[in-house]
Amino acid sequence: MNKYELAIALSVKIEDDERAALLDKAKGYIERFGGQITNVDDWGKKRLAYEVDHMKEAFYYFIQFDAEPTAPIEIENRIRIMENVVRFLIVRADEK
Repeated sequence: MNKYELAIALSVKIEDDERAALLDKAKGYIERFGGQITNVDDWGKKRLAYEVDHMKEAFYYFIQFDAEPTAPIEIENRIRIMENVVRFLIVRADEK
């Protein structure tokens, strides 16, 4: 298993409960494809480097997880079509 990190930025235009549901859905995708979540960091509302869909801010979350090498592409394919996800990125974490 490899270590990965999912960075996800969610829209500020949605309510807290809907944002929590989106985050749970992303976590569910990780677990569905055999990943084990090790940590979730909530960075809160931060300013975007540039406007995306007329938004200047987004809520940032960083999810660290362990998974097989095939899992990230499957997770990305599901998150890509989720509404109210402004940006996302999955990277492989360095092992030290």
